[in-house]
Amino acid sequence: MIFTAGFWTFMFSAASIRGARHGFSCTFNRHSLFWLCLVEDVPTVASSPTTCFQSFTPYESIHPRTYRTPRHISRVPPVYSPSSFLLQQRSDIIGSHGNQGNKLPSRYTSNESVELKTQNDVVRFSLYKPGDIGSIKNSQNKKTVKKSRKAKLNELRFYRLKAKQKMYSPNPEVRILYKLGKAKRKETWLIEKLRKFDVPKLPPETFDPEILTEEERHYLKRTGEKKKHYVPVGRRGVFGGVVLNMHLHWKNHETVKVICKPCKPGQAQQYAEELARLSKGIVIDIKPNNIIIFYRGKNYVQPKVMSPPDTLSKVKALEKYRYEQSLEHTSQFIEKLEKELEEYHEHVARFKKGKEGAT
Repeated sequence: MIFTAGFWTFMFSAASIRGARHGFSCTFNRHSLFWLCLVEDVPTVASSPTTCFQSFTPYESIHPRTYRTPRHISRVPPVYSPSSFLLQQRSDIIGSHGNQGNKLPSRYTSNESVELKTQNDVVRFSLYKPGDIGSIKNSQNKKTVKKSRKAKLNELRFYRLKAKQKMYSPNPEVRILYKLGKAKRKETWLIEKLRKFDVPKLPPETFDPEILTEEERHYLKRTGEKKKHYVPVGRRGVFGGVVLNMHLHWKNHETVKVICKPCKPGQAQQYAEELARLSKGIVIDIKPNNIIIFYRGKNYVQPKVMSPPDTLSKVKALEKYRYEQSLEHTSQFIEKLEKELEEYHEHVARFKKGKEGAT
């Protein structure tokens, strides 16, 4: 600290007057003069604009042998630095208000109650009440709580026990309802899985359809039946590889046979429409043994990409077929269970009527 000569003379004169008034005299140095000013008139030191703040603790003036603090120093209120003084004043204000702490201005609130939000490159601050902050923290703590491995195993055992009780229940209605609920959950799960295999179809390209006479159709039908080359459509259905094989056969032949096996009734017609859209060929004939004859057309040009982009791959087509099979069997099982439940309800109603008639 740097003090001017005028300041020191003023402080020395003030201290000497106060010492004479209290009836004691002593030699003053820099430290004793400063402590005397703090002891005698603390408010003047804290309130004067020219005085520099310094932290003071009574332990600095403890006598080395007696380990006691002078009474006049121990009763002195502490002098704070500017930052600590403002913090103490703020805490006193908030503590004195009590229940009115919620109505204090934002400068008296803590940093925890301020939330920063960024929306559309705009920064916003929002203030919360202490109760709201506590609820937010509690919700966050609840989310982060993790169950132990033992707790998870106990929960699984509980659910398995409940399922076993329903599965082997003496009441047939409980058994049927348990199986029906399980089958319906599986059906919804399979439908969601099959939605992932839906490929968006490209818009159809405009092209001039070639008109064939009856004689040309008869000739192409006979030649297609006689030739041995064919393209199989198996359980995967129509995918990119089937269209690719058709274009490879059309490189050397005008017609190609597509054999659908296994094929449900009416499914060959769907395959014919789908392959005609993807390959841009002409359907000549669909035989009862699920054989389709395609003609490549008079103005056929082999495309650069022979496998259309809006078709599934070989692996995904097989996966889709498995989900479809599972969905088909599940739906049949649900129908069977619903029929059994109806029969059980009819049986119970008949039994009640017979009992009422007997009474």
